[in-house]
Amino acid sequence: MQQRHEPADSLDYFPTPPWATRALCERLSLFSPLHLMHAWEPACGEGHMARPLGEYFAQVRATDIHDYSGTYRAQNGICNFLNPAEWPQDLRGKPERAPDWIVTNPPFRRGEEFVSTATAVARSGVAVLVRTSFLEGKRRYKSLFEPKPPTMVLQFVERVPMVKGRLQKTASTATSYCWIVWSAKIRQRTQFQWIAPCRSRLERPEDYSEDKESPDQSPLW
Repeated sequence: MQQRHEPADSLDYFPTPPWATRALCERLSLFSPLHLMHAWEPACGEGHMARPLGEYFAQVRATDIHDYSGTYRAQNGICNFLNPAEWPQDLRGKPERAPDWIVTNPPFRRGEEFVSTATAVARSGVAVLVRTSFLEGKRRYKSLFEPKPPTMVLQFVERVPMVKGRLQKTASTATSYCWIVWSAKIRQRTQFQWIAPCRSRLERPEDYSEDKESPDQSPLW
């Protein structure tokens, strides 16, 4: 039920319900002063994750490899996150300008590459939203989880419904999702934690409105 096969050239774009991002930020806020930090969402799509990140972080950089339609525009241009030569000019070769956190819902088939790239850059941590099945597999264990064990696995108790190409409030899914977090500050064995039911508390009617303004285009950190 949790298998999904995308064409090799697919953007694998499944917008994240904003409440799922708020659930992560609530957990991160317990050990990280997000209100003083900068975040980068490198697969921002139409901004469904970047916007709620802006409710917790001081500043949010939002980029994507594709220019999606709609009122939202990637805040710092179009770039391929997996190719640092395409990053915003102010980030290239400037570790002092690196984001504190990189938070994203990466294309599933490129998830491992996103994690490897992000953990080499982010100063405080990385969080990726993935299907729970991402935790499986001998190859991924050997190449990612064994050499770079995550700090936390945050498993959603309730389903996080995602639909290809659009955000839909009434969607349903048989797929389970979790956040995987790598902290550059906390050294511990991987902790598994559940995210208790929270959709009804964190969801807002305006999350599904298509009449949204683009984010502030002022220069970032």
